[in-house]
Amino acid sequence: MTSKLKFLVAASTLPALIMNASSAYAAGTLVGTDITNNVSVAYKVGTVDQTAATDSNTFEVDRKILFTVAEDADVTTPVVPNQQNAWTTFVVTNTSNDTLDFSLSPTQLAGVTATHGGTDNFNVQNLQVFVDSNGNNVFDGADTATSINNLAPDASVRVFIVGDVLPTQINGDVAGVTLTATALNSDGSAITAATDATANTDGVETIFADTGRDGIESDQDDFTVSTASLTVSKLSRVVRDNLNGSGTSADPTNPKAVPGATVEYCIVVVNSGSQPATDVTVSDDLGLVPDVTFDSSFTPATNGTVVSGNTCTAGGGTGSFAANVVSGTLTDIAGGETRTLVFRVTID
Repeated sequence: MTSKLKFLVAASTLPALIMNASSAYAAGTLVGTDITNNVSVAYKVGTVDQTAATDSNTFEVDRKILFTVAEDADVTTPVVPNQQNAWTTFVVTNTSNDTLDFSLSPTQLAGVTATHGGTDNFNVQNLQVFVDSNGNNVFDGADTATSINNLAPDASVRVFIVGDVLPTQINGDVAGVTLTATALNSDGSAITAATDATANTDGVETIFADTGRDGIESDQDDFTVSTASLTVSKLSRVVRDNLNGSGTSADPTNPKAVPGATVEYCIVVVNSGSQPATDVTVSDDLGLVPDVTFDSSFTPATNGTVVSGNTCTAGGGTGSFAANVVSGTLTDIAGGETRTLVFRVTID
């Protein structure tokens, strides 16, 4: 848009012209501000000073709509399966020279590359958007507003996109989301803006100066499932067949699974995920296993490792046996780690 500043010169024929003018840069000046520029021209007729010729020019500052929507931190937002009200944060900043409202819209990507890598392959459920009403940078029960009201020039506010993660999502799944903000007048009405083709007036025009020159801005973030991923396997080996007497060391090299033999079970828990698994409890109901009896001479052991094949070491933890159930609590299992529960039975 062309400037409203009109340079006025006093209507006189002057032998000399001296200008004394002040200037103003209106980019950060509030809309509707009057900018006045005074001019004074001193001159003589012959050697006699004459009354200076003066004039003044005043114009109003137009309204410049300029704002940004930006992901709060340039990293993905980690979530876990079955997480309710997972949230990611954006910042809306009003760099306009007027107070504005903003409508907010959350949307989801569909099968494209997400902002922080990986391919979007799921949608969060119950997608919603809320404004950080109390300014604590945390989505909580106080955040109920779904649009921004009266955001002052140079002010910012955080906005949360919120959703639920299904329990079926697995480690590495990605859900991309987009926050779109649309600038509105401070009364919530739509903005009608002038264009470069619109002629200036003495009043205030509104100009979109944001990217795209449309009063709409957006940014993306993504939720990435980062969780423990446990697999369980149950190994068994005959440790002695007791053919040479119970508990003797004279068993053959390869004991057989005959009645009276002792069998060692090893329950192996592996975490192939990226987050530790905590409060891991293993239970094995021998009441559901016919033809074996718990070997009370061997105390169930936890937190061992697999040596090779179906052979495990008994860890330093202790399990228990009660009401036909062998159980044990494992220490936290970090990603890539293995924990075991080892116990023994006798074949009936």
